[in-house]
Amino acid sequence: MSRAITFSEYGAPEVLRLADVTLPEPGPGQVRIRVRAASVNPFDMKLRSGLMAGAVPARFPVVLGLDAAGVVDAVGEGADASAGDEVLGVAVGGSYSEYALLDRPVAKPGALSWEAAASLVTVGQTALRVLEQLGVRTGQTLLVHGAAGSVGTVAAQLAVARGITVVGTAGERDLERVRALGAAVVRYGDGWPERVRAAAPQRVDFVFDTSGAGVLAESVALTGDSTRVVTIADTSAAQHGVLFSAGSTDRTGDSLPELVRLAAEGKVSVPVWRTYPLAEAAQAHTDLEAHRNRGKAVLLP
Repeated sequence: MSRAITFSEYGAPEVLRLADVTLPEPGPGQVRIRVRAASVNPFDMKLRSGLMAGAVPARFPVVLGLDAAGVVDAVGEGADASAGDEVLGVAVGGSYSEYALLDRPVAKPGALSWEAAASLVTVGQTALRVLEQLGVRTGQTLLVHGAAGSVGTVAAQLAVARGITVVGTAGERDLERVRALGAAVVRYGDGWPERVRAAAPQRVDFVFDTSGAGVLAESVALTGDSTRVVTIADTSAAQHGVLFSAGSTDRTGDSLPELVRLAAEGKVSVPVWRTYPLAEAAQAHTDLEAHRNRGKAVLLP
């Protein structure tokens, strides 16, 4: 048996329970890991609350969690890892657990902590996917809304490393943190488009919205073309002719090894705000839904 966080009905964080579950067995190409860290993503909270019920109907009881890092404990036929290997990846059947299955494990470099390794998976692949969807290239200018958030932070770092000029919007308390990423910073609030124009007088070529803060109309005006704007957070995207990038099928693509390499080289990092024991997953959800965090929340089984 394994201990895991499950829920059997949609609702507030209190529906999350620590329970005994059957120890998962790896299938062909899979490995089972003893989980050392599992990151908490906004998707987890949407799934738990029922906001995703139409698109991703739950089969109760559900074990939450997408991202995991840990030590290989069992290996399925043809899996690209061995018992004892330290790996990270996307969990099949949930990661808020003592044990989890990974379809395509990626080796964890010794330079990465368990918390950093687990935090990198979804946010890193999301940032990289959207940069590719936008097609932004060296010498162009990218505006990142929510540059202090986890996805925005990674997107800014990846873009700067590619020679792209980055302008990042953030709240007052996060301006210096965004500036440290190599981005020009613009404070949120009334008048932000004028401040962006002042920060990027040459023009804004593309916009990546991670905030969902109702900035799409002005972002399209800045670029002059709705196809140059992508959001991962604003469900009104279609009204503005903007792509809403969900891309869950991309999570098992080939981008994770590249992200891990960049993280090991110190070129990409994800801020880890706080760690919680597995049993305190409900508190982690409560804290994130109250926007208390400044970085990723990570569960330590």
